[in-house]
Amino acid sequence: MQKAANDVMQSIIFSAIIDAVAALKRSSGGLPNQLLRDVQAIHPNVTFADLPKELQDQIAETTRAAFTQLLKEGYAVGPRQQMQQSRPMDRVPERQRTDRRGPPRGPGGPPVRRGGRPPKGGGGGGKPRG
Repeated sequence: MQKAANDVMQSIIFSAIIDAVAALKRSSGGLPNQLLRDVQAIHPNVTFADLPKELQDQIAETTRAAFTQLLKEGYAVGPRQQMQQSRPMDRVPERQRTDRRGPPRGPGGPPVRRGGRPPKGGGGGGKPRG
């Protein structure tokens, strides 16, 4: 059975984070102060080149593994133009239909209630007074 895309992506991201933390630990050489400096150097504007070499290598490896895992799970991965052109038809083609619901209602007046019980409370709505 194919996993949901959300589950696959969650698994990929979780693995990537764990691998990145392990790479940061390896790059610090077991020195807690160096590990702290490496972690503090990561901020929203950091570039890939600013990261430690071990972390860069791990990110590249994790990216390749993520694409492989997506393909193994049966998801198509490729450029947008190529994917849109080669998508299999996932629904029945549109065909001419006759409208069996009757004439459309105009904008005036409340909708007509057909059959069934009348609304509770006589149709007044809201909380009962008392």
